Amino acid sequence: MTGPTPPSPYPLGLRLGGRRVVVVGGGAVATRRVPALLDAGADVLLVSPELTPALRAHVDAGRLHWEPRRFAPGDLDGAWLVQVAVDDRAAAAAVSAAAAERRIFCVRADDRTAASAWTPAVTRHGPVTVAVLGGGDPRRAMGVRDAVRDLLGARTAPGFAPSPEAGGAAGGRVALVGAGPGDPELITVKGWRLLTEAEVVVADRLVPGLLLDELRPDVELVDASKIPYGPSRAQEEINRILVDRARAGKVVVRLKGGDPYVFGRGGEELLACAEAGVPVTVVPGVTSAIAVPEVAGVPVTHRGVAHEFTVVSGHLAPDAPASLVRWDALAGLRGTLVILMGLKNLAAIAATLIAHGKPAETPAAVIQEGTTAAQRTLRSTLGTVAADVEAAALRPPAIVVVGDVVHALTP
Repeated sequence: MTGPTPPSPYPLGLRLGGRRVVVVGGGAVATRRVPALLDAGADVLLVSPELTPALRAHVDAGRLHWEPRRFAPGDLDGAWLVQVAVDDRAAAAAVSAAAAERRIFCVRADDRTAASAWTPAVTRHGPVTVAVLGGGDPRRAMGVRDAVRDLLGARTAPGFAPSPEAGGAAGGRVALVGAGPGDPELITVKGWRLLTEAEVVVADRLVPGLLLDELRPDVELVDASKIPYGPSRAQEEINRILVDRARAGKVVVRLKGGDPYVFGRGGEELLACAEAGVPVTVVPGVTSAIAVPEVAGVPVTHRGVAHEFTVVSGHLAPDAPASLVRWDALAGLRGTLVILMGLKNLAAIAATLIAHGKPAETPAAVIQEGTTAAQRTLRSTLGTVAADVEAAALRPPAIVVVGDVVHALTP
């Protein structure tokens, strides 16, 4: 004998701008959910003894507040919503109980049936957001969501089906996918399609967080964030994860900010997979070296202004023995110089270029977190840019552009 049919959930779009949302847990689930909350403008309080590197980056950037401890009922005071992102059922139940006492809706990653709210499967297409509730079945919701997304015309590439002889052990394979510079809509059609087929996603810190929010709930998310000048997972460990998961028959996507081969170490990962006999698909991405200056109104080339542009890494100081950059030669070029990962060494880089003949009055621009809502642009000169960056408290990730193109589109 069956019981009564449970009531259907009431769909609602929450306007969370400036309203407190509490996230309990600092692991993979929180890493996937927090970006969407931040995108909605929520005032996020994250409560967890430990964080993934990607969540730590949000904390360091001041996007959310972190309490490095276990949950206490008082954390919900003033909250409008709580997201429980822990797999400890007893701990999750305690948060649920505290939320129920305060009449706060509670989303639970560990038990949908015990939650008072569900996170829908979401797709975004420009100003349109489609949220699908599958009656408690996440796979059904994802399937309908994907069909709606195709109807919107956002992603319509043919399926990825490598030939049987191209497969590795048990059909496992790896795709090195460039996610673009920050805006989730700048991933390529092929890159997004492979992401929807992935069983394992190994993601860097700079990948658009909203892409992770759209992953299927059963996808294993490995946070391989490389926070500048902070903790990092050794490249050898990343290579091992890619090979091991593929050898276990998994479809693995290595999701990287920008393009996999532009200072992304994608070549090292391809070589590691090739040595292990794992097939690899490489999906180019929109590189920040060109895209970020573009959206800030700085073309890297412009007729009559610059006929060349050079992209270099500034993660090593000019006088570092391991540096492979000929800064003296770059100082003599007339075109555009684009410097990635150079904020820490900007003062030394500028001084070296000037010392080798680059005029101190050469225009310079620094763009922080380009193509995202947090984008900031500073225009200066080579002689003063380092001091101006410090005064403006700009932080990585940031792109530095040196050359007359900085003012090419200025009326």
